[in-house]
Amino acid sequence: MPVVWLVGRKLVRALLTLLFAVTVTFLLLRLLPGDPALALASPNMTEETRAAILASYGLDRPLLTQYVLYLGQLVQGNLGVSFTQSIPVVDVLAARLPWTLLLTGAALVLTVLLGVPLGVWAASRRGGLLDRAVQVLGVTGQSVFVPSVAVLLLFVLGVRLGWLPIGGAYDTGVYGNAWYLSVARHLVLPALSLTLVQLGAYVLTIRSTLIDALGQDYTTLARANGLSPRRVLWKHALRNALLPATTLVGLQLGFLVGGAVLTETVFAYPGIGRGIYEAVTQLDYAVLQGAFLLLAATVVVANMVTDLVYGLLDPRVATR
Repeated sequence: MPVVWLVGRKLVRALLTLLFAVTVTFLLLRLLPGDPALALASPNMTEETRAAILASYGLDRPLLTQYVLYLGQLVQGNLGVSFTQSIPVVDVLAARLPWTLLLTGAALVLTVLLGVPLGVWAASRRGGLLDRAVQVLGVTGQSVFVPSVAVLLLFVLGVRLGWLPIGGAYDTGVYGNAWYLSVARHLVLPALSLTLVQLGAYVLTIRSTLIDALGQDYTTLARANGLSPRRVLWKHALRNALLPATTLVGLQLGFLVGGAVLTETVFAYPGIGRGIYEAVTQLDYAVLQGAFLLLAATVVVANMVTDLVYGLLDPRVATR
């Protein structure tokens, strides 16, 4: 199948997925209990004042009209204005996005750096103590709730031992290299929380695909040619086992984004997730819609790129 046709088909699918996400988000937010006008003024406001506030943001119009107008704004790259901050939603998200990218990026790198050697060691010692321990930890890691891990780490490493900061993204009043060091220290706990939850699936995938690769004919031939077990494992078997693992990295980005929303809330980390929490409490529809759209777009694009890479690397799946 031509590459252009493959990319075009994936792009259309991604756009339809985004449209579905936008529609569901738009409708669900309107079902939230509460009155957005109360977040903008006093609960003792008159009915005329409330109506004027809703009209100024177009919330007094029929739902279908609001939806059509919102889609029209999206096409123009306009995400609206924050109800509570009275600034463009784009500016609100732009201030928070770098922190979320830093957190998810650090967690993803840690997952790969820890997952590959653990998966390899478990596969090379199949049935041994290390292999059983990795399997138990892997299944456990997939079963726990992200905030539970975050709270546990916060309490043990932050409160009881006092080794790391328990909230925020950096210390105030520090500059230069001290600021970067402060950012790194504040990043450890939230990034570690996300890593521990995601690591299990990655390690188990590496282990299972590597065990399968070690039983294939090409690894048997490599051993027959006199190659050392270490060389067969790391150069031949692992190279082929990394293809499914590479795909999993892209798919895990969606879970990382979802986990970041919860983790940022626990650690008061100033990313998109913390912004979503604050917007929910304030019924700030505009910020919520923009944040959910941004997160959905991130996941859709990551999955599309992963799908394309997998299709290019393995032509057998390129025709799906």
